[in-house]
Amino acid sequence: QVQLVESGGGLVQAGGSLRLSCATSGNIFRINNMGWYRQAPGKQRELVAEISDAGSTNYADSVKGRFTISRDNAKNTVYLQMNSLKVEDTADYYCKITLRLRLWSTPSEYWGQGTQVTVSS
Repeated sequence: QVQLVESGGGLVQAGGSLRLSCATSGNIFRINNMGWYRQAPGKQRELVAEISDAGSTNYADSVKGRFTISRDNAKNTVYLQMNSLKVEDTADYYCKITLRLRLWSTPSEYWGQGTQVTVSS
């Protein structure tokens, strides 16, 4: 069975930084895409950033130049470095991992439990 454990959320002042981590464990054949999403109160969940197994990245326009996504394949972990945080970045942040359990498996998506990020003015 697959487990995703997120960490790194918290309360920070505007302009500050946080680093989120999402560690994946379990009997996994291969991890494909890894990404971060966020959901603010009363809003839909939205993509923040994603990274492919080849290292290609994609960012929401609202975080370009401030957030950096990276992955450590040896640790099956994805990171989100968040700098110059703004009040509007306040949300619950979720990691999403697309992986294959076996060589012959079709890719499946798994979500982390979420970690809260609060940016104060």
